[in-house]
Amino acid sequence: MTETRAAYALIGAGPMGLAMAKVLKEHDIPFCGFELHSDVGGLWDIDGPKSTMYETAHLISSKTMTEFTDFPMDESVAEYPSHRDLRNYFRAFADHFGLRDHYTFNAEVLKTEPLGGPGDGWRVTWRDVDGDHTAEFAGVMIANGTLSEPNMPTFPGEFDGELIHSSAYRYPSQFDGKRTLIVGAGNSGCDIAVDAIHHAKLCDLSMRRGYYFVPKYVFGKPADTMGGLIKLPMWLKRRIDGMILKWFVGDPQKYGFPKPDYQLYESHPVVNSLVLYHAGHGDLRIRADIERMDGKTVHFRDGSSDEYDMILAATGYKLYYPFIDRDLLNWQGDAPHLYLNAMHPKRDDLFVLGMVEASGLGWQGRHEQAEMIARYIKGLRAGCPVAGSLKSEKADGFERATGGMNYLQLARMAYYVDKATYRNAVTGWIAKLSKGAKA
Repeated sequence: MTETRAAYALIGAGPMGLAMAKVLKEHDIPFCGFELHSDVGGLWDIDGPKSTMYETAHLISSKTMTEFTDFPMDESVAEYPSHRDLRNYFRAFADHFGLRDHYTFNAEVLKTEPLGGPGDGWRVTWRDVDGDHTAEFAGVMIANGTLSEPNMPTFPGEFDGELIHSSAYRYPSQFDGKRTLIVGAGNSGCDIAVDAIHHAKLCDLSMRRGYYFVPKYVFGKPADTMGGLIKLPMWLKRRIDGMILKWFVGDPQKYGFPKPDYQLYESHPVVNSLVLYHAGHGDLRIRADIERMDGKTVHFRDGSSDEYDMILAATGYKLYYPFIDRDLLNWQGDAPHLYLNAMHPKRDDLFVLGMVEASGLGWQGRHEQAEMIARYIKGLRAGCPVAGSLKSEKADGFERATGGMNYLQLARMAYYVDKATYRNAVTGWIAKLSKGAKA
């Protein structure tokens, strides 16, 4: 392992952790990686202890728009890869860039504590097969992912059947012969509902609000690869994209889906055409939000009710950083308030990586976040004036890079950004830091 006192502790070997590891190595910044699982890949390795994958899971964005620019996926991989394809992709990425030797695997980080004020270093405690260990590091980089801690709601009343979160779902056979209710119609909820209709005795989908549905393919091409060459004002983009959705998706309200109570792009769209297909064929019934439960009977807010053997809550995940004091992360509301979702306003030795979501950001957008951070660290050490300017800007107060979008006030949207606004800011700093380093 690298001499720790001058190194950064990097927690996690999923897509973001690997991107950060690659960039740190390229910039000769010493680091020690810690990964809970026995291999890389994060949640995309279904065998990982914190993986929330299910057997039929595929990427909802195309590989073209998601892959790392300098490490494209093999041409043999489908345009919407399976979790197995992605696990293999990240293993190949780690091998190609020589990242494995920088990690301690089967290592659970238990605690991270600052040794003093900013710049004084951190004490990190972890547990592996050889027991508990403690070492001091120059800083901490947290890349343990955003989709591992279930957000399980409390339902009024008592349910006598099987009640699970989507994180406990692995195989469609779990629905065999059961009257099933899926709660939550985000991307995972809709995917799982499509699985359930082929196995369950019946399948209903309970929705609190409406969604905008996007097909995976338009004119035979992945929908997320279409357009984008011309920057349009949001009011016009909404109008054009809304018209395209009506052409290719139709009106989901005709199938029983509620009308969205927000504008297009104010929440993440659902990339799924099959859920509409099956709702239109009567295979899937759309139900209102749950009012209460009584035995195996579920009462809905529209006054209807039905009996179920199984309820699966596809209600998302919470940000979860159990190994660090909450106050150290500058939490505000449902997420840490960090400059460009990554940089602490007062500390230059603590970074949260990958706590960012945006339609179309992909792993390349996260790679850019990693590069910005690495160049900033290097610039501070070299006394680069640009790094000093970045330090001042993040300390002076800032807003999330929403681009003026009025995102829904939900926990899952608390770290959502506008892709163009975010990437322009990040790549802008990369360019300035790069130029400053050469000056």
